[in-house]
Amino acid sequence: MAKKIKTIIKLNIKAGEATPAPPVGPALGQHGLPIMEFVKAFNDKTADQKGTILPAVITVYVDRTFSFVVKKPPVAEMIKKAIGKEKGSQKPGKENAGKLSKTQAEEIAKMKMEDLNTIDLDAATKIVMGTARSMGVTVD
Repeated sequence: MAKKIKTIIKLNIKAGEATPAPPVGPALGQHGLPIMEFVKAFNDKTADQKGTILPAVITVYVDRTFSFVVKKPPVAEMIKKAIGKEKGSQKPGKENAGKLSKTQAEEIAKMKMEDLNTIDLDAATKIVMGTARSMGVTVD
């Protein structure tokens, strides 16, 4: 018989750098989960991508056990890496944060494809370009 799911927690955590401090501790603590056990497992699983922010989806079961899935970094993180900046523009539309080529946008779309709600590369590329635009990054 399958375990009963109590709740699902979604967190964005730096790979290989999870700690019991917020947001991790309080999110897991309120469901009575062994926080250090998650921190250790997450850090071991993501050590190769250290420093990159990764979304983690933690499934909490009624018996206080858990399982988690680590997804690909958010599109915004991938764009920042591609343009070599710490963050996007403070005033998108007015200030330019950098340039992304259509090829780079396509590469990001390919990497992120499994997490996006489309199987069409063109549509996925448009999603990436939209995110870039909202960060003040121009795409040509």
